[in-house]
Amino acid sequence: MTGFMAQEMVASGETFKVTNIIDAGPWASPQIPKDWSVRVNRFWIDYSPEGDINQFYSDLSVLNNQEQEVDQQTIYVNKPLRYRGVTFYQTDWGIAAVQVQVNNSPIFQLPMAKLDIGGQGRIWGTWVPTKPDLSEGVSLLAKDLQGTLLVYDTTGKLVSTVRAGMATEVNGLTLKVKEVIGSTGLQIKADPGIPIVYTGFGLLMLGVIMSYVSHSQIWALQKGDRFYIGGRTNRAQVAFERELIDILDQCEKRSEDLPDVAPGSLVSQS
Repeated sequence: MTGFMAQEMVASGETFKVTNIIDAGPWASPQIPKDWSVRVNRFWIDYSPEGDINQFYSDLSVLNNQEQEVDQQTIYVNKPLRYRGVTFYQTDWGIAAVQVQVNNSPIFQLPMAKLDIGGQGRIWGTWVPTKPDLSEGVSLLAKDLQGTLLVYDTTGKLVSTVRAGMATEVNGLTLKVKEVIGSTGLQIKADPGIPIVYTGFGLLMLGVIMSYVSHSQIWALQKGDRFYIGGRTNRAQVAFERELIDILDQCEKRSEDLPDVAPGSLVSQS
């Protein structure tokens, strides 16, 4: 009723506030952060020697309204950031942009878009103009943050490959890739009802454990020269029946030693 869930895709170096709410309870507004924001200081991926993703990390800083850092943590899968009841989980990643330089031009940053390749992987691409009037250019494709980009001409022919920090010759120009900028995918959640849920779960487990504890009751009644005994139990009925038989045997053996008891009733519990 008071929780919410949001998702954000943020590039390295950017600051954001939680705005992309995908689910929220009717009274969730006080839980949504309004007086603080989060900056992604850096996002990076550790790869295995085979080229597979081993783990991805986000270095996050929490900023107050004066843009002052009040908390800083590096998160990864299964190690979230928690601040004021809001939890930031590392869930996804992407490629946000690429910084390139053509000949001696200024370094400019181009956004990279995720391409639809029919579910056969993930590839991001962008177009780099090689003429001031934008009449010619090349396409850059990247599938990860390891730095290798594929360069295609306007006919769709692969003309070169280049890594971050290196340069290649295309269309008679020198194209240098300065940096591939990643983006982190964060899932943001707040659920003040979790303590109530866990408390209920704990009580449920306690009840299950207590159900394994045997509880028995025995009633006895002497009426005239008759003595009646009975009982019930919540479990282990065969063992309880044997216990009752043992009690009756003991009562029979000691019947001669029992004093006379006036007719009435006697109740006991064990």
